Amino acid sequence: MNQEKCFRSPGRIIRKKWRYLTLQQKLTALFLLTAVIILAVNLYMFMLINEMTGKVEEVYVSNVGLNELSGALDRVQDSMEEYLNTKSSDAMEDYYRSEQAYRELMDRLNTRTTDNQILLTEKNIRGLSESYLKLAAEAIQAKRGRNVEKYGKLYEEADRLYEEIHTFIYSLNNVQFKDNSRNYQMLLASLRYMEFIGIGVLLLVLLGNISLIVISTKSVTRPLHQLAEAAGKVADGNFEIGQLPVQCMDEVGIVTNTFNQMVENIRNYIEQLRQTMERENQLKERELMMHSHLKDAQLKYLQAQINPHFLFNTLNAGAQLAMMEEAERTGRFLENVAEFFRYNVRKNDKDAALEEEIHLVDNYIYILNVRFSGEILYSKEIDESLLEVRVPSMILQPLVENSFNYGIRNIDRTGRIELSVYQKEDQICISIWDNGAGMEKERIEQVLSGCASEADSGGGSNGVGVKNVMERLKLYFHDEAALRIFSEGSDAGTEVLITIPAKDRQEV
Repeated sequence: MNQEKCFRSPGRIIRKKWRYLTLQQKLTALFLLTAVIILAVNLYMFMLINEMTGKVEEVYVSNVGLNELSGALDRVQDSMEEYLNTKSSDAMEDYYRSEQAYRELMDRLNTRTTDNQILLTEKNIRGLSESYLKLAAEAIQAKRGRNVEKYGKLYEEADRLYEEIHTFIYSLNNVQFKDNSRNYQMLLASLRYMEFIGIGVLLLVLLGNISLIVISTKSVTRPLHQLAEAAGKVADGNFEIGQLPVQCMDEVGIVTNTFNQMVENIRNYIEQLRQTMERENQLKERELMMHSHLKDAQLKYLQAQINPHFLFNTLNAGAQLAMMEEAERTGRFLENVAEFFRYNVRKNDKDAALEEEIHLVDNYIYILNVRFSGEILYSKEIDESLLEVRVPSMILQPLVENSFNYGIRNIDRTGRIELSVYQKEDQICISIWDNGAGMEKERIEQVLSGCASEADSGGGSNGVGVKNVMERLKLYFHDEAALRIFSEGSDAGTEVLITIPAKDRQEV
């Protein structure tokens, strides 16, 4: 198994690298591959042709060598005869140069004993040549010694050997020429055969290159056809097509991958639009419900069948009359009462800033202290950076009123109410605490679940219950707000804590 993995790993590595090549790199690689194959075939054919040409040259090398040998022998014979006739120094020098050149050519002849007729003839020529050169040298020496009789006999012997050597050279030349002609015909036939073989190989290489190019271009065009077909479906409005396969990370693969992401993003966008429309419908339903709850709270708060505008206009007139009579406390009281009712009429079903809600609580506490001779100790701890946070209108005053009516109104000690606004991590906290009668756990659960009877208010409440405040908070903040009640039990005080998300709210 390991050997199989090792054997396949180079191919897998090449395929992996091929996947990440660009189109330009792939086309360049294909061009270089085909060029290298053609070049290799041509080089191989060129080597074969050179080899055959070398053999053809070798065919006539032996004949050329014999012709050179024959010419050198003639020059030795001529220079020897000239010296014997003239006894000149120039003839002597020509003889020695010719004799040296002939020996160099003669040394190329065969010296081994063999049964090959050609090689045996070469050996005979060499032997006769040695004898000839020896006689020629002796004839030269006899001539120099003025021994006419001796150099005449030596010259005759040398001349006889010269003719015999020429005969052997001529005979050997004819034999080699016939043999070389036969070899030449064979080599010529081989060259023609190699020509056909070369043409066939080039045609095979050409067909292979064409097949390689067709396969490679098909691997490029097939994803493009798939992409074009998928794009046509998308153009017709069909976004439920499957993901196109991405086999290579070239330009086509990148475009295909981007197309897949685009189709997926369009599908997600359509789904988000659908969800957004559903949420908008839900928001409209929530707004209608919140509007209904707020109207219900206003109606319960204004039990008397009177015109609110007539009421606070009348209170304003009373405040102006008190000021004219220099009854400042009475005028201030009437101003707070008028402002209290004006807030309710102005806000109607709108939201409000926390600063406005806190100011309403201040008015309400002032009115209570006037009514009950300053029995309520009221304190605030407000983070001023949170005063612009938007909340549903009429959510703090009803809770402060409940703290007064059910918490501190009937206790023997001085009643205290504390209002705190602060931020804790990603939540804005609004706390209303009193040191009044406290609540049992069961009573807290009844109030939060909305099961507490409104008759418990004793007619002193404005009728806007905790449940109403909770529902408007949840509608306004999309279930991200919470209202909780904390108490250690009877006569231990009560804290109502509202938590809302710490983010800016635009006016509804």
